[in-house]
Amino acid sequence: MKMLFVIYAAYFDERITAALKQAGYKAYTKIHDVTGEGEESEPKLGTHYSPGKNKTIFMAVPDEEINPLIELVRKVKAEHPGAGLRAFTFPLEEECV
Repeated sequence: MKMLFVIYAAYFDERITAALKQAGYKAYTKIHDVTGEGEESEPKLGTHYSPGKNKTIFMAVPDEEINPLIELVRKVKAEHPGAGLRAFTFPLEEECV
């Protein structure tokens, strides 16, 4: 299994969620009000000087599903290159419960 971790600007939430659902993905965990600084966009720290926040999505998928999912995220990023979207994968050792 693999874990996909996507960090994106909160204003981009509808587009990300819609793309996942249109592709048939239903299971994910979303974290709201995430702050931070990246290399491609302005800081989103939720303050007067650095307004805005990010969201994150975690998705656990079988190994054979990770490449199509990565391609989907890349496609969304290509359509909106300035959206401040980053994605990472890492291995999952086991599902515990």
